[in-house]
Amino acid sequence: MLPRIRQAVVVTTELEPVVARLRSFLGRYVEVPEPFRDEGVGHFGLENAVLAVGDSFLEVLAPVEPDTAGGRHLQRRGGDSGYMVMLQVADMAATRERLAALNIRVVWDTERPDAVDVHLHPLDVPGALVAVDTMNPPDSWRWGGPAFAGVDVPQSGSGLSGLTVAVKDPAAAAARWAAVADASVESDAVILDGGRQRIDFVAASEKHNGLVGIRFALPGEDPSQIEIGDTTIEVRPERKADHG
Repeated sequence: MLPRIRQAVVVTTELEPVVARLRSFLGRYVEVPEPFRDEGVGHFGLENAVLAVGDSFLEVLAPVEPDTAGGRHLQRRGGDSGYMVMLQVADMAATRERLAALNIRVVWDTERPDAVDVHLHPLDVPGALVAVDTMNPPDSWRWGGPAFAGVDVPQSGSGLSGLTVAVKDPAAAAARWAAVADASVESDAVILDGGRQRIDFVAASEKHNGLVGIRFALPGEDPSQIEIGDTTIEVRPERKADHG
């Protein structure tokens, strides 16, 4: 159900070691195919690998040129860290109207027949670089690669279940993100995907800020987690998935 979190992004100084660690970790729960490499991110001075995890995606980015936004983020955070959140919405025209009403600046905007991708100014939506996207058809996800760009795309029902974002004012950030996505708010959290996903906002500290947690609900018995720099990637098995 839309809106929902469709893709989370981490940035690293070295792409391949992080990709290997994540495939090994997540592969204990689900099959993680060979990642999609999107040459389009070269426009931003980056290289990437997009991992399909259930019906959602985890992207790893790394700078390959000096003075990139991803490189500056690495410097601010002191190393590998969470970077970006991509929210899938149902209606881009209505979303653009909300963004204008909220005075949220757009820093990147691309429209294709099957996908619209709009990146928002991080000073206007605190805690992460946020993108809002629409897909045609809605189950597809162009940024996941050719296997997810058509009508008959793989589906599992498993995938991203939540995020944790550390910010100065958790309540205000939750309200802002909810307004962007046209989602509901529950205390300091945004509720998405019909209640199956949530973004929790917590108080930031000097060493704990931005996108610091990425959660998946995947088949299995035992919960586990892995650290990518200062960001925790966690699996909570579906049989006892707790989205709280």
